[in-house]
Amino acid sequence: MSSNEYMLFLKSFLRNPKNVGSIIPSSRFLARKMVDQAPWPEMEAVAELGSGTGAITRFIYNQVQDSTKVLLFEMDETMRTNLQASYSTHSNFSCYPNATQLVKNMKWEGIQQLDCIFSGLPFFNFELEFREILVDQIYKALKPGGLFIAFQYSLQMKKALSKYFTIEKIDWVPLNTPPAFVYVCRKKETM
Repeated sequence: MSSNEYMLFLKSFLRNPKNVGSIIPSSRFLARKMVDQAPWPEMEAVAELGSGTGAITRFIYNQVQDSTKVLLFEMDETMRTNLQASYSTHSNFSCYPNATQLVKNMKWEGIQQLDCIFSGLPFFNFELEFREILVDQIYKALKPGGLFIAFQYSLQMKKALSKYFTIEKIDWVPLNTPPAFVYVCRKKETM
């Protein structure tokens, strides 16, 4: 990752710390821990929420099949523009600004359901109503038994996520600033 990406991330954090959640992008250890949880040969459509400067996106890119559709969501306009520039030559990658419009954007892309959703969103920084909208969109977007893989800096989201998902495991990743927890969740058939 270049020093320009670190500066971009830091500037975005200073502008809006509640939405960015950290002063530096995710480490390669965290990105690998998240991306390695997915059964890539089976993945037809995935999304990444809170793509930032692409720390996790790069690992997703290295795993996807040519036919796998990837939706990236990033609210920060500058970071989203950089993502679009980085992945503009890859027709299976699309960028959108607002993860609360996940299902609408899937329909726009002709995607019925997602196999997996990765998230770097700082859920607990958000207002309760916004957080609930996001989790509902994630649940509706995933296929039955689909995976939701998210990192958080605490275990505060465990109870909220367990209403919608079976939490298969939570891995601790100390080699990240700050250290993070990776939630590996599977969509429940019924809530």
